[in-house]
Amino acid sequence: MISQQQPKTATPYASIEEKFGVEFDFKQFFKLEPLTSREFRSQRVNVLDHTAIVFSARTTIDAFFQLCEELRVKVPETMKYFCTTEAVANYLQKHIIYRKRKIFFGDGTPESIIGLIGSKHKGENFLIATAESTSKDAITKIFETQKFAFETAVFVKPVFQDVKDVDLHSYDMVVFFNPADVKSLYENQPDFKQGDIKFVSYGKSIVKAMEEAGLSIEISAPTPEAPSVAKALELYLSNNQ
Repeated sequence: MISQQQPKTATPYASIEEKFGVEFDFKQFFKLEPLTSREFRSQRVNVLDHTAIVFSARTTIDAFFQLCEELRVKVPETMKYFCTTEAVANYLQKHIIYRKRKIFFGDGTPESIIGLIGSKHKGENFLIATAESTSKDAITKIFETQKFAFETAVFVKPVFQDVKDVDLHSYDMVVFFNPADVKSLYENQPDFKQGDIKFVSYGKSIVKAMEEAGLSIEISAPTPEAPSVAKALELYLSNNQ
């Protein structure tokens, strides 16, 4: 079982099903929703105090512009946008006119954002748009190391889905991507015990959350050999069949 929404297009999981005779189910354990204007105001963050914004997800982009509209904040055309990937940067076109001189994108790593900033933009006052989480964002950590002027603001929050009737023990393996997956599981099923279920984790933040919940992890990704969950599962199945 994959703790995400059912994909609308073909995925690598389909080829794994065909190759190994396994089946995948998809069940979203939580959704990310924008903060209310009241929730955002409680952070006492003034968007217009900043000259550059850092985005790492399309959900935070939508939430940012939605909240700016609700709060009647007019984002100046001089604002610069630093995005973790090209896909995230391209999504900005939904809300603003895309101009290369003010939109920059990396390769998905926090280090690539630092490379984009370089000496040319290090004097900006950055706002890092984040999702509600119990752990410090990797981008935030590297900004602290570089001693950039920045502030973080939460724009989206996880809303747990109803998974009370999902029998995880009917699956051999369950993939979790986010600490909110673990929270949702125990919110819905407070007496859950792992038993024989093999858990797969993706990303560093989820590992800590799973370990704190007492869940043992069979497969961890990404790794140099398995940069994606699909690749990690393919390698595992190849070695265990």
